[in-house]
Amino acid sequence: MPTLDEVYAKFGETAEAAQLLELELGNSLIFAAVDLHGLAKIRSKSLGRKLIGEIDRKTLGQLLASLRKSAPPPPELEAELAVALSERNRLNHSFYRQHNFRRNSDEGRTIMMADLQVIHERILGAYTSLMIFSGTDVQKNPIPFTPVTHLNLEVKGDGDA
Repeated sequence: MPTLDEVYAKFGETAEAAQLLELELGNSLIFAAVDLHGLAKIRSKSLGRKLIGEIDRKTLGQLLASLRKSAPPPPELEAELAVALSERNRLNHSFYRQHNFRRNSDEGRTIMMADLQVIHERILGAYTSLMIFSGTDVQKNPIPFTPVTHLNLEVKGDGDA
């Protein structure tokens, strides 16, 4: 029988999958913007920052709507993304309300874990499909190393290159 800590851990793992999906949607939009605005040639830091800022402010639903406009996914992926959005919204906005007092019993936590597993699989499946759509198949070409430190994300200087 799962413990409450295991339910919380699975919730966190599932939320991480949702963030991966959101990150990949943002990456897809950044690549589309680079092509659209010719940023690879003009290398405008200010325009790049503006585009990234606009993408960072979007919700998952808004990111999906932007993807539909810039690089419409095939119908199968569109359906997968719609399900993932619905599941992510349910996870973040109503999961604990739906399960309510189930957290207080072994049987209830088992039901919660099964639900989290389904949500996780649907979100991760959409993420994997989106990665393939974007040109990266992480199952065929796994990342050769795993970083162990945080990336330095500080922006130095405001001028354009």
